[in-house]
Amino acid sequence: MPRGMIWDDTRAFLAVARHGTLSGAAVALNLGIATLSRRIDRLEDALKLPLFVRQQSGYQLTEDGADLVEKAEAMEVAALAFTSGADAQARITGKVRLATAENLATGLILPALPEFCAQHPELTVEIVTDISTVNLHRRDADLALRMLKPERGNVTLRRLGTLGYGLYGSPGYAAQRLASLGAGDFDSDAFIGWTEMQSQLPAAQWIERILRGRQPALTTSSLATQVAATSAGLGLAVLPHFVARDAGLVCITSDIGVDQAIYLVIQSDLARSRRIRVLADFLSDLVIRNSTRLSG
Repeated sequence: MPRGMIWDDTRAFLAVARHGTLSGAAVALNLGIATLSRRIDRLEDALKLPLFVRQQSGYQLTEDGADLVEKAEAMEVAALAFTSGADAQARITGKVRLATAENLATGLILPALPEFCAQHPELTVEIVTDISTVNLHRRDADLALRMLKPERGNVTLRRLGTLGYGLYGSPGYAAQRLASLGAGDFDSDAFIGWTEMQSQLPAAQWIERILRGRQPALTTSSLATQVAATSAGLGLAVLPHFVARDAGLVCITSDIGVDQAIYLVIQSDLARSRRIRVLADFLSDLVIRNSTRLSG
């Protein structure tokens, strides 16, 4: 290719050769006639050849110009193939499976997901919230956003932030609490605990320590039921700050020492996958942007 020759000039040459006029070619390329004329002149200068005979009725190919049409069309085919290949590379397709806690899924990820899906319409996101049964090593999920740091396995992880917890009650329950109660005096309070299956949760263990053998007013097995029971005034519950505040609950105390780190965990062999990376980057940015809200 001669020095100074560029593909836009060759496109202009083909358009004029096909339409026979500057005006017709300009419409086809959505260019101004002056711009199109300059490109033809530039191409002729680069090639050191006259490509058209300028006539009042239009542009007619010279013999040299006619000889170049086939070569220009070959360049056009190559350019179109290159462009379509780049478009295919830019598209991210397939499915990615994310394991995360229910509170992060419903309160943080799902409200922000429409924008992500609009950017990647050919990528299907599958969210699994029953993380107690999900094992990345068994390929149950491609990546996870969780509060438990993996101690083994071929995974890469990054700490993104902190999920803060506090003790919450309904506005009515908080108003009825005895004025004489101190921040750490909960002997007269009713508590909403967790079932035995969730006894390993820091929130469940904190309530068990506070109760000191007393029975909770109610036990549940999901965060949604914890929030609903608290909103109904059945007692106090240990809840993530951002979930409780979104539900309009009142913080009785935030200094309970059960805050948890938020980790992004990815199977190491998938860490370079583009479909995994785009979701991982989205999650990282989302948690970091909401760090104050999540930590409380």
